[in-house]
Amino acid sequence: MNSIQQVYFCGLGALGGMYASRFGAVPGVDLKIVADLERIQRYQEHGIVVNGNRLRLSFLSPTDTAPIADLVIIGVKWHQLDQALAQIRPFVGPSTVILSLLNGIESENVIARTLGVQPLYSFVVETDAGRKGQQIEYRTLGTIVFGEASNVNISPRVAAVRDLFDQAAIPYRIPADMLRDLWWKFMLNVGVNPTSAIMKAPYGVFQKNAEARQCVRMACREVLDIARQAGISLAEQDIDAIFPIIDRLSPEKKTSMLQDVEAGRKTEIEMFAGTVVEQGRLHGIATPVNELLL
Repeated sequence: MNSIQQVYFCGLGALGGMYASRFGAVPGVDLKIVADLERIQRYQEHGIVVNGNRLRLSFLSPTDTAPIADLVIIGVKWHQLDQALAQIRPFVGPSTVILSLLNGIESENVIARTLGVQPLYSFVVETDAGRKGQQIEYRTLGTIVFGEASNVNISPRVAAVRDLFDQAAIPYRIPADMLRDLWWKFMLNVGVNPTSAIMKAPYGVFQKNAEARQCVRMACREVLDIARQAGISLAEQDIDAIFPIIDRLSPEKKTSMLQDVEAGRKTEIEMFAGTVVEQGRLHGIATPVNELLL
């Protein structure tokens, strides 16, 4: 495919705002934020500030006329996905590339069913971005892991996104087996997000406290058996790989779920522990730890 020029974002949370600040600085990229009129008015009045810098943004509402997007990036919470898809639908065509930065293992399937376009698989790892109101701060930008289900051979649309990320100086990784990596990130989130939210624990607790790290392992191990039912070959060493990532993050920073709890927002517990419990019951696999977390 040709180079990506029309980039539309839906969702300006911590991740969305962080990456929008990078795309907005790329020459030749027409960056638009897609949202409803009420949210657009709020953005215009209060702005979005990333690491102390107010972003200069352009907006689209679902009723506006605009070119079909080359790339759509979705950065909302799980319970906001249906609304986000309705908002971006007018700007999606058969050749539009879609990246969902949502956590979990289901958003790509929902997008494909709803919009009739198979998105690339994607997730973000190793970021400490946080949001309070319209203020977004991060020390570690984070890596976007993305691609087709298999990337032994790089497809044209993966290559186009890769080239854009290079221009925007966004770290990325394209794994050969994307589905395995997607499940690994799901397992990481299942282990760290709910436990951190319940214990009100920033990353520093998981860096130093052996009992907290053991709680992560207990929740993650229940994902292993379920993953095998899906044909995904995760193992104990994949749990081990979680902790070096946690250890590199800022000790005072917090998971997205803990940020949601502290801000009084709805959490994504159904996507994490809820999915594990549901899949466990479906396959006859015991999931007592995630049942407790849920």
